[in-house]
Amino acid sequence: MEPARPLDALNKSRDKRIIVELKNNKQYIGKLKSFDIHINIVIDDVEERVTRKFNTVFIRGDTITVISTE
Repeated sequence: MEPARPLDALNKSRDKRIIVELKNNKQYIGKLKSFDIHINIVIDDVEERVTRKFNTVFIRGDTITVISTE
């Protein structure tokens, strides 16, 4: 069986939700619409995942709507 090429993997992911992480550590989550041979991509319904680190956090229970494992 021939190993999958990057463009093959992207093609299988078309119209599915993907996570894109950039060199500056930003992450974008959205539905893959299109791409080219340079792996320039277009994604729809995009959210930017913002990551910040804290030592300890207190969160009031009445502000929580969902707790889920990733």
